[in-house]
Amino acid sequence: MSEKQYQTFKDFYPFYLSQHVNKICRLLHVIGSCIVILLIIYCIATQHYLLLLLTPVIGYGFAWVGHFIFEKNIPATFTYPVYSLMGDWVMWWQVLTGKIKL
Repeated sequence: MSEKQYQTFKDFYPFYLSQHVNKICRLLHVIGSCIVILLIIYCIATQHYLLLLLTPVIGYGFAWVGHFIFEKNIPATFTYPVYSLMGDWVMWWQVLTGKIKL
């Protein structure tokens, strides 16, 4: 097996960022993550908890469009689901705080 196996998130994150060089892909990730947060807040405020089932559809839907159409790569989620989810939120925060530019 020639694919690298990451043992820590710290080692994985540079690879994660290398899979998100396209600005539209990153923007779609951020939009999806923001909608997920808003949906969670809405569900808590209105007690419509069944709508929480939409969170992976929204989050991954936006991200996968970014990967398949703009980045033209396979999402890291398929190989590293936990690290990839962590990477989504770290990248989201770094975009919001200006550490990563769109």
